Amino acid sequence: MRAAGASGTSRLKGIDFTQSSVRVAGDLIGMTLLVDGVGGVIVETEAYDREDPASHSFPGPTPRNQVMFGPPGRAYVYLSYGIHWCLNIVCREAGHGAGVLIRALEPTHGIPQMKERRRQKDLRLLCAGPGRLGQALAITHELNGKRIDRRPFSLRAAGSPVRVVRGPRIGLTKAIDQPWRFGLSGSAYLSRPFR
Repeated sequence: MRAAGASGTSRLKGIDFTQSSVRVAGDLIGMTLLVDGVGGVIVETEAYDREDPASHSFPGPTPRNQVMFGPPGRAYVYLSYGIHWCLNIVCREAGHGAGVLIRALEPTHGIPQMKERRRQKDLRLLCAGPGRLGQALAITHELNGKRIDRRPFSLRAAGSPVRVVRGPRIGLTKAIDQPWRFGLSGSAYLSRPFR
């Protein structure tokens, strides 16, 4: 991994996590994310920002969302619907409140562990959606606030340029038309196709 800058994990493998969540969400597509050696290629992300009414940070800092306010390059982990742990990466300067939800991966590493954790044989369904991804990668609240450039995480640059598509985010009741969902063009591992 590239050495961390003055702000800790602000810059990693060509991604500057002090940039906007929209920029980082697109830049993450095609990178490989592993947790304890298990994971795959990031094929879908969503951006969230404090000025965005759909974001957990919109109301300001709370005990639940405090990590989202920085420093950048940290994992923000929350429980969705009381069932699924979801993984985000914090962006922007400390105090701002922005992040990128990792929505889907193409499984490439530790596939047997993922199949066992998910009790799912279909490779396309192992990490297609943030809840499935969280279960497949064994994401828990213990990872909340951990640096993305240190174990158990590993984030690797894409091997070649990728084509990124963009559209509205999924499953929201606020800011539903915001085009802050990003995906790997043509991927069979998305949580939902792009329109």
